[in-house]
Amino acid sequence: MRRFSYRDPAADGGIAVGMLVDQATVALADGTTRALAELTPAPAAPRPGKVVCVGLNYKDHCDEQGIPYPDRPMLFAKFANTVVASGDPIVRPPGSHALDLEVELGVVIGERARHVAPDDALKHVAGYVVVNDVTARDWQGNKQALGPGERGDGQWLRAKGSDTFLPVGPVLVATDEIPDPSGLRLRSWRIPGSGEDAGHEIPMQDGTTADMVFDVPALIAYISGYITLDPGDLLITGTPSGVGVFREPPVFLEPGDMVRCEVEGIGRVENRVIDIPPTVT
Repeated sequence: MRRFSYRDPAADGGIAVGMLVDQATVALADGTTRALAELTPAPAAPRPGKVVCVGLNYKDHCDEQGIPYPDRPMLFAKFANTVVASGDPIVRPPGSHALDLEVELGVVIGERARHVAPDDALKHVAGYVVVNDVTARDWQGNKQALGPGERGDGQWLRAKGSDTFLPVGPVLVATDEIPDPSGLRLRSWRIPGSGEDAGHEIPMQDGTTADMVFDVPALIAYISGYITLDPGDLLITGTPSGVGVFREPPVFLEPGDMVRCEVEGIGRVENRVIDIPPTVT
């Protein structure tokens, strides 16, 4: 089962859900069908109560930093304010100059999970989505992103939790189509908006969920031992190597750039980066 979320003009832009018939057609709840290209995408997980994220969960991502693999999942959180749809802008906040992308597999919880065993963990999953975990690397404190005299926040909340920092694709693929999420290919691209490479797709990441340090069942089991996961919650499972901050030289997203993230068997989320005036509202 593949659900496609879209904005319904008849409901003042509210989110409606159809079923993907094929790669180009969506069956709506009223029995009609529409071409996918005619619908405005909405996030497949629009208002999660909790967004639990996992850092350093790919071996090659640890390798590119020269650090050991973690002995337990490294957790942080985002909030619902970060969620935007494919096609919505990623807003670079005033004061940051080092935005980065991270393609990730998102897990949408379908059944309450508390103290769940790994063997039972996937029974609590509604399905999978593609997400982009956007990060302000300067605020995060990565030395490669810091200019003279700059320092990070000392914690990740602003760097990971600013508005628009979690684009979520419109397609949710149920577990009947992906019974085992441990071998999915993840890729990301940067399409510069200016300069000599303007308009060209530049590959950034190319990995597989088989490279996870902790697989999806292990993550659900660990997290649910401390944090109850409720239906609609979103688990963000980590990113493979190739992010911009650890390249030589580092590569950061600039206003006008387009970012595309894709997970095999699920689809893609694509967003343009914009700036806003440095005002507080």
